[in-house]
Amino acid sequence: MGIHFRGWGTAVPDRIVTNDELSATLDTTDEWIFERTGIRERRVGGSAGTLGLAAAQRALEDAGVTADTIDFVVLATTTPDNLIPATAPTIAAALGINAPAIDVNAACSGFMYGVRVASGLAATGASRMLVIGAEHLSRWTDWNDRTMAVLLGDGAGAAVIDAVDGPGDVLSFDLGSDGSLAHLLRCEHGGTIWMDGKEIFRRAVRIIVESAERAMSDAGVTSDQLALVIPHQANVRIISAACQRLGVDMDRAIVVLDRFGNTSSASIPLAVADARQRELLVAGDYVLMTGFGAGMTWASAVVRWSP
Repeated sequence: MGIHFRGWGTAVPDRIVTNDELSATLDTTDEWIFERTGIRERRVGGSAGTLGLAAAQRALEDAGVTADTIDFVVLATTTPDNLIPATAPTIAAALGINAPAIDVNAACSGFMYGVRVASGLAATGASRMLVIGAEHLSRWTDWNDRTMAVLLGDGAGAAVIDAVDGPGDVLSFDLGSDGSLAHLLRCEHGGTIWMDGKEIFRRAVRIIVESAERAMSDAGVTSDQLALVIPHQANVRIISAACQRLGVDMDRAIVVLDRFGNTSSASIPLAVADARQRELLVAGDYVLMTGFGAGMTWASAVVRWSP
């Protein structure tokens, strides 16, 4: 059994925080932030639960299906509403879904981990899954720390995924983790998010390229055949460096972090939604979805897009 992306939905808070607004309280400028990150503004507000619920509702509507047809809910988040219980069951209940529901924490790789879980569920008999990536990173941000406050934003994205006969949309996966690098990006209980930015940059580019190359090799696809690269939206310099090493022009990379910042597990579905809105996704196109995150974790997939 394979999987098919049947519908997509996103949600972001109404509150927009611009670089100029942050510059009023931090020793920084719009020019400094944009030059180093590619970010102009970010959205702040809501919660993983409220944003995830809104994105899921829109995904169901886009798919043209009802909640009672969902067999399993997977919520990818690093910022659940509570330590206990998981946030996925509360979203499922609000949607009227009577099915298993779990949280998955693979940081910024989380949404692709969720898609991989959905693929495994399809192989073992589930017919329709709801995968959500939702983050409330502003809750765990030190707004006096200019190295982190300028990067992070809140948001959510969701996909309704159907099991189908044959290979389906996803031709290959490459997932992994290296816990020896956990110290590079962390948030303790009751603390705020911290990272070693320079080392993360160095590691992230290499991880993205190696994971993407393995996924493309397994799919039998070369970089020149890719119509689009849909990467985790961490930093435009990381995206640019990874694309350069993969031999992919930046005009084939979807970038939305200028408007949303780093939304962790929500960033890939937010980028997919942007590509769909701009009608950049064409049936039969090969698309590389790739992410990396704290852990460190990584996840890539080659998708043959179908409407």
